This record gives sequence, C-alpha cells and structure tokens, in this order.
Amino acid sequence: MGTITAGVLFIASLILALAVAYRPAGDYLSRVLTPTRHSRVERGIYRLVGVDAAGEQTWGVYARSVLAFSAVSVLLLYALQRLQDRLFLSLGLPAVAPDQAWNTAVSFVTNTNWQSYSGETTMGYLVQAAGLAVQNFVSAAVGIAVAAALVRGFARRSTDRLGNFWVDLVRIVLRVLLPVALVGAVALIAGGVVQNLSAGTDLTTLAGSNQHLTGGLVASQESIKELGTNGGGFYNANSAHPFENPTGWTNWLEVFLLLVIPFALPRTFGRMVGDDRQGYAIVAVMGVLAVGSVIALNALQLAHGGTVPQAVGAATEGVETRFGVSQSATFAAATTLTSTGAVNSFHDSYTALGGGVTMLNMMLGEVAPGGTGSGLYGMLVLAVVTVFIAGLMVGRTPEYLGKKIGAREMKFAALYFLVTPIVVLVGTAAAFATGRQDAALNTGPHGLSEILYAFTSAGNNNGSAFAGLSVNTPWWNTALGVAMLLGRFVPIILVLGLAGSLAAQQPTPASAGTLKTYQPLFVGMLVGVTVVLVALTYLPALALGPLAEGL
Repeated sequence: MGTITAGVLFIASLILALAVAYRPAGDYLSRVLTPTRHSRVERGIYRLVGVDAAGEQTWGVYARSVLAFSAVSVLLLYALQRLQDRLFLSLGLPAVAPDQAWNTAVSFVTNTNWQSYSGETTMGYLVQAAGLAVQNFVSAAVGIAVAAALVRGFARRSTDRLGNFWVDLVRIVLRVLLPVALVGAVALIAGGVVQNLSAGTDLTTLAGSNQHLTGGLVASQESIKELGTNGGGFYNANSAHPFENPTGWTNWLEVFLLLVIPFALPRTFGRMVGDDRQGYAIVAVMGVLAVGSVIALNALQLAHGGTVPQAVGAATEGVETRFGVSQSATFAAATTLTSTGAVNSFHDSYTALGGGVTMLNMMLGEVAPGGTGSGLYGMLVLAVVTVFIAGLMVGRTPEYLGKKIGAREMKFAALYFLVTPIVVLVGTAAAFATGRQDAALNTGPHGLSEILYAFTSAGNNNGSAFAGLSVNTPWWNTALGVAMLLGRFVPIILVLGLAGSLAAQQPTPASAGTLKTYQPLFVGMLVGVTVVLVALTYLPALALGPLAEGL
C-alpha cells in the first residue's frame, strides 16, 4: 500500500469513527452536564468539601471557584515538586528547581502540560502520579465546566445562575474522563503500550530505543498525551517512544481519543439549547477547519520541494518510520488543533510551511475542535462575533439563539480574542528585546519560528513545541509560565462574564429577518471570520518566520 493511500485510509477511518461517536458521546455529555440525581460517591465528595449540590452560582462566584481551585492546585503541585527528595517513590531524584517547579505547576493546572524537562530524569513516580496525572483530569474538567456554563448562558433566560462549578467538576471527572481513561488505557495496553511502574529509562536507554527515528528525535520538550485529555508524560521522546505508542494502531487510537470529546461537545451544545441544528453548524465549522489543516499539512510534508525530500518522496527528517510521514502529519495537525501537546514526530524538522500550519492551528484559538471544553467556548465566542458582523451588514440588532448581542456582550467577546495575541506577540517580542534568542538552535526566520511557536503554544495552552529551543532557564520558565496563566484564566473569566450577561436576558422571538445560524451561509461566515481574525492578527509574525523561510 502506498504512503498516500495509507494516509487517506487513516484520515477517512478517523472521520468515520468520530462521526459515529458524535451523537452518543454528545448526548451522554449533555446528560452529565444536566444534573438531576447525584450518585452516592458524588454526594460523599460534596459533603467532604462542604458543597451544596443544589445551590447554583452566579457567573462571578463560578469564576472565583475556578480561580480558587486552580490557585490551590498550583500551590500543591509546586510544593509536591519542591519536596520531592523527601517523599517516597522519588527514585532518588532531587527536588525540582524553583523556576521549573513553578513552570510545571502552572503548565499542568492550565491544561497546557508544557514540559521544559525530561520527565524520566526529573520527576519521581509520586509527583508524576499524584501531581501531574491528577491535573490531567481536573484541568481538562475545568475547561468542560466553563463551556457548560457558557452553554447554560445561551439556554437560560432571566437568571443570574449558571450552575455549580464544584458539581460540574466532580461529575465530569467521575462520569466522563475517568471512564474514558480506563477504557482507553485497557485498549492501549492491548495494543502493546507498557503498563509498568518501573518502566523508567536513563538517557542512554532512551536514545537506543529511538534508533528508528529518521534524522533523530532529540530531547523534545513536548508533553506526552494522556488518553486524549491533554499532554504530559514520562518519556522524553513523547508519542514517538515505542513504550508509549508502539504501533500504527495505537497511533490511530491516540488521535481518536484526543479528538472525540471536543468533537462531541457541539452535539452537547445543541441538546442543551434545544436545537440540534445549532450543534451541527458548530461541528461543521470545526470539521471544515480541521480537514483543511490535515490536508494542508499532509500535502506540505509529502510534496515539499528540495533535493533530499524529492529524492525520498517526502520530508522524512524527524519522523518515526513506524508511522510514516502521513500519520505523523495527521497527528501533528490533531495535536495542534486541540490543546493536547503530544507529538509523534519532530515539529522543528517539518518543512517551513508545514511548521507554519502547526502554528496557525494554535493561533486559530484551537477551536477546530480545540481542547476539552475550551474549543467549544472559543468557537461560540467566534459565533457571537460573526452574528454581530452579520447584524452590522444588514442594519439589524445582532441575535444569537434569541439573545441580543449588544455592547456588553461584544466587549467580552472582543477582549477574549485580544488576550491571547497580546500574550503571544508581546512574549515573543520580549524574548528578542532581552536577548533570549540565543536559546534557539537556529538563527534567521527559523529561529524566530522556534520562539514564536513556544509563546504560541504557551499562550494558547497547547503544550507542544518545535523543540529547537533551550527553555529550561529561570527567564524562560517564568515568562512561559506567565503566558500560560494569562492565556488560560483571563479568557475563562471573560467567557463566564459573557455567559452571565446572556443568561440574564429574556430571549427575543425569531422573525423573518433573524439570521438562521444553522444554515450553510452562517457556517461559511463563521469559517471566514475565524480565519480572517487570525490572518489580520498574526500575519506579520508569520511572514517574518515560516512564510519567509518557506518562500
């Protein structure tokens, strides 16, 4: 079977599987997020932490709950790393340095899971299991909870209540993420993934195990995917390591797991607002953007100009030969379109334009389909912007799902989309202004791309990296940690503010002039607004980096 044929079958089977899972997974999520009865375990947790499961919260209280939970999580994870040498199962490893402990704590609590270190030589089993793995679940649950609050803002009328964060958090972890992780873990073990507490290797063993890497996958700083919720893992080689991702079948399963929840959430949205067509419209936009990215990245990696790529038929440097170019490119598109951060190939070795596509995926705001929850609420904010633009074009007050989009709502939406570009571009500029470009292994446009990619990944809470950047220094750990914090929690506050504003409104009845937000016209407009917003914001930076190098 040829490379292109195998790649097409890989992509087509993924699309089919996601389409089959869309309705049952989305319907199940809507039932989880619409609590009527609580299990005995859930009631026990509520009593333990002093939560009134029947009491709902205003958007301000909901936001404070998110921030308080996340702040405590950062402090606990930081303390766990700093005290590692005094804890059992530390493997004799020393305490993590203060700046690295800060960066890692922020990284995992914000669902970024960026790693500036090699997991197997820095973190003991206790920190990995009781600290990082726990955050793999709860930080993803926070994103889904915030998305649920925004959906309730659209669905409810004349109220200041958006649900209860603590109830949402517990139910999402217990009813969604833990079951998915359990089933996914069993499937991956059946596929050959090692399940072993003593599977750690030293750098020599690690290098030997990656002898199949064409061009070498050197000391990548990316996070390893944790069953589709996000990255962060034990092996420095990430999903190219044969212990973590041994076959093409497990590679397919990992891509499916990281996409299935984000792609099912639009169905949840449609069910909760009482109109399935709205969910189909949102998932159609996500699908168009995702398929376009996958096709572009495959094309650029399989048919790139240059003597060596043309001689071998594709850009194969940094690609694991067990997967090949097409499966690697599809994995790269999926991981940068979501907030996963796992990689099975070396993004720094991608073609200039191919690397630019991975950056563009993150710059879109990771909305196709995006992270667990964050992709849906990002796309819904874009939908608000789109109906506002449509209203201006026809001279009509903008409405979305019967809710008027006025000055207050647009302020929340506009600020949402200003935060991340400011974080990314100011961070990149600060790195050059303070002479930190020496951390890049390359000069010129590619060196700029390495630094731009790092702040794009941190600001958008993705966690992947070009890996051609030495960032384990106090300045980089601090700067990227700040970028991760701002890129996660400022948008969350703005989303919850928007949700509160929408929930307080009395819906306006649809009329003949109401924009039908479930029709292809709206889908096309939303795709256009998403791309144009990114192009206008990031085009100058992309022109100086991957576009300049590629042209």
